[in-house]
Amino acid sequence: MKKVALDKFKGDEFDKGAGFIKQMLWYFVNAFLVRASWNPFIGIKIVLLRLFGAKIGKGLVIKNNVVVKFPWKLEVGDHCWIGENVWIDNLDRVKIGNSVCISQGAMLLTGNHDYTLYDMPYRNAPIVLEDGVWIGAQTVVCPGVSAYENAILAVGSVATKNLEANSIYQGNPAVKVRQRVVK
Repeated sequence: MKKVALDKFKGDEFDKGAGFIKQMLWYFVNAFLVRASWNPFIGIKIVLLRLFGAKIGKGLVIKNNVVVKFPWKLEVGDHCWIGENVWIDNLDRVKIGNSVCISQGAMLLTGNHDYTLYDMPYRNAPIVLEDGVWIGAQTVVCPGVSAYENAILAVGSVATKNLEANSIYQGNPAVKVRQRVVK
């Protein structure tokens, strides 16, 4: 087995979009006020997210224990719902349209490592959730995935590829199981 020197790994070499001080301030504000399970005040969470650069429309419901890695790389439309224990690991941009529901325990992962290269650098890609999308409980949306208008990712599924509009996806990896009819 080939030994790897630790100095070969360059895991922090990507654009975080903010300086060290802003990142550290966000870490503590997020931990004590935004993510905190004791803080039920949605308005305070929204103000703090905006203060750190998130673009948020009107009518957002953001529940407790939601993790947002970098709010300055987050855009949320109008009338969205982000459930308990959602993790938005936005090493790259995350754009959420209007009337989107992200259910409890869902993970939006914009980063991964390129395991084909010796030093395994990041290979980040944005996530886009268009209007009317529903990301079910305990799901994973992988880097570079777009969920087009009114798509659904069913409970416990993993989206590794784009989700077509007006379609319901299920499984790991998620596959289209039927059309979504919106009345």
